[in-house]
Order: sequence, then C-alpha cells, then structure tokens
Amino acid sequence: MSERKAVNKYYPPEWRPEMGSINKYRNSHPLRDRARKLHEGVMIIRFELPYNIWCGGCGKHVGMGVRYNSEKRKVGNYYTTPIFRFRMKCHLCDNHFEIETDPKNMEYVIVSGATRKEERWDSKATETVEATDSEDKKRLLSDPMFRLEHGVSDAKKAAVHKPRISDLQATQQVKKDDYALNQLARQKFRGEKRSLSVREAADKELLAKGSMSLSLLPESEEDRRQARAVPFKQLRGSFTDHQKQKRRSIQARPLFSATATPNAKMLSTLKAKDKLGLRVSKSAPAIAAQR
Repeated sequence: MSERKAVNKYYPPEWRPEMGSINKYRNSHPLRDRARKLHEGVMIIRFELPYNIWCGGCGKHVGMGVRYNSEKRKVGNYYTTPIFRFRMKCHLCDNHFEIETDPKNMEYVIVSGATRKEERWDSKATETVEATDSEDKKRLLSDPMFRLEHGVSDAKKAAVHKPRISDLQATQQVKKDDYALNQLARQKFRGEKRSLSVREAADKELLAKGSMSLSLLPESEEDRRQARAVPFKQLRGSFTDHQKQKRRSIQARPLFSATATPNAKMLSTLKAKDKLGLRVSKSAPAIAAQR
C-alpha cells in the first residue's frame, strides 16, 4: 500500500506528457497527506522515542521505541547542522510533547510536555572503562602532546586494571562451554527441587499429625536450640501402654468403698424420728452410708 502511494503508476487516458508529472496534473504532493502542512514548514514523519519518558499530562510511562506521527520542523542550526523539533501527541491522553535534536551532545532533548526517565549513569561510579568522547577524539587527531599524555594515562589505567582483566578472561575461559554451563545449572536446579520436595513432604506429615493447616518456615539453628531447651516429662513405655495401664487400674478399683460409714447427720435425724415414733425405712441407714 505504501509503495502504491509513493509511486504513482496509474496514468489516466486524458493525461499527456506535455502536462508534466502526474502529481502536477492531479495537483497533489508526492508525500500525500504527510505534506498537508508543508506550507508552514512542517513535515509529518514517523518518530520513534529515543528513550523512556514520563508524560506530563497523564503521568504515565511511555517506553523507548514507541512510534508517533510527529510534526517535524527546523528551529535553528548548530554551525551547519540543522536543529529539528518534533511535536507529537501522547496516545494515552490529549497532551502534546516536543523533542529537539542536540547536535552538540549528539542526543535528543525534551523541550516541553514530558520528562525523561533518568537512566544515565557515571562510568566512574560503576568503575567501568569510560569511552573517549568526541572532543578528546578531535584532540587526539590534532594535538601530538595530548596524544602522548593520553597514551601515558591509558598505560597507567591498563596496569591498574590488568589483574582484574586477567581474572575476567580466566573466568570466561573456564565457562566458555555453553553445554557444560547449562548442564551445571540444570543439576543445581534439580538438586534444589529435590530437597524442596523432601522438605514439603516432611512438613505435610508433621501438619497431618497435628491436624493443622499452617505454612511452616524452614528450620534454623535457633529453633533447634530452643527446642532442646524445652523440658519434657519422661514416660515409661509408650503412650498407648500408659493409657492401657490407667484403664486397668480404674477397672480394678471397687465401685463402693468397703469402709464407708453412715453419714453422722443422717443418723442423728433417724434417731430423732425414732424417738418421736415415726416410721423409718430399714434401708435408710444404707442410704445414709452411701451418702
């Protein structure tokens, strides 16, 4: 479809070569709708975000590489290099943001409508080798003394970092075989998975004994020390034997005590009734004795 729009292959029967190009004949621009603001110095192009940004309207994150239909216009020059500005609309809200080229620092700068997600870092803070910038490259080509000084400083840096580089190279040489590295990683994963399954089985067995539904944490040396410090009563035999012995002792015990004596209060009451001539049941002393 884009090829058909860019290259006009159809010529109507009324067209003649002396009429000029087909675009002139149709009074249209070769770029079609992208050139609708060309009289204002604006060209519609497809712009891709060079880095992650935060939209100033909705505050949402817009990732690097998202493409927009942007309005491109020239706003100035850096020596002979033109400076272009790109204006586009956020796809999540109605906010517009503008990004401008910076030929001096060879990057893009946000002018308005958005904020850059700061992901730049200092090479000195991370102890990484810093690449030579453009100004140093120019001086290295034009200034012999600076080239000599730069070479001396590079030699000192190489001497300082030589042991570390040697260690890294040795490590890379040892781990050069991808198949061996993959095999080592899989063995480690299988061992951890096996130990994890054994621990889960032991936890399930322990929870089943106590009829509990809890998530148990891994054992630690502190837990073992506290468990050893807890005193427990020592029983002779197993718990089942202890329960059987207790039942036998209960079964062997008589239901009524043979040395039981009648209740004194009950006997005094019976004697008082006997003196008054009241009829007393013969089983009353037995009942009093049981009480």
